[in-house]
Amino acid sequence: MIDFISGHAATDHYLRHGYTTVRGMSSRFAAAISAWCLKHQASLGIKGHFAEIGTFQGRYFIAQALALEPGERALGIDLFDWPSPATLDIFVANCRAWGVTEDRMVVWKADSTALNVPALSEKLTRDGESGLVRFFHIDGDHSPEPLRRDLELARAVLHPKGLICLDDMLHPGYPFLVTTVEHWLRANPDMRLMCVLDREDIVAAPKFLICHVDAVPLYENDMMRHFSAHHFVLGGDALGHFCVVLTPNPRIAEVD
Repeated sequence: MIDFISGHAATDHYLRHGYTTVRGMSSRFAAAISAWCLKHQASLGIKGHFAEIGTFQGRYFIAQALALEPGERALGIDLFDWPSPATLDIFVANCRAWGVTEDRMVVWKADSTALNVPALSEKLTRDGESGLVRFFHIDGDHSPEPLRRDLELARAVLHPKGLICLDDMLHPGYPFLVTTVEHWLRANPDMRLMCVLDREDIVAAPKFLICHVDAVPLYENDMMRHFSAHHFVLGGDALGHFCVVLTPNPRIAEVD
């Protein structure tokens, strides 16, 4: 097994010893890079929270919550009703087992498409501090309108230098989901696809990292350098601009 490293001790311990024990479909590869992004943001003085739509039993959520700075919180939004009503209790137990303390975790049993920005900000605001999110992971309803609404919600509370992470992009089970993202990006030219995190297998599907155009330089060169062993050097053509592509085993197809 390749040892994907985020550089954050608590997260890396969980990735090595606990990640696969928590039921879920997110890959260790994507979780490690996401946690590295949180660590990198902190090194740049970017402060804010982590939020996730589609938390399930906490596999990816725990990795990111452990990478937060003191005073920052991880918000998990889910209906917590699949595959059974016990999902919420299992999620909370998993978080506690791997060191996500109560003061760092905010749980919201809700349909994300019914939420509004003031309510979301209120959930994350404490003692008059900012309710901005610096990393927002979207893994909710995989149909066009709910995804568009989730994107709008994330954008409204996103730190100006923050990241939106979209799950299950380019997944064969949702072959046209990416068109919703294309339309949204074209309608919001201040936002850009900065990086594609490739799959480990058909279950652990690719993720997109999106940010404001002027925030792209904060990430792309450092990501290519830090994850040089996983850097697909040709990159990606994303609506006419370059985006970083990171993959577990980068290679170029051989032509006979």
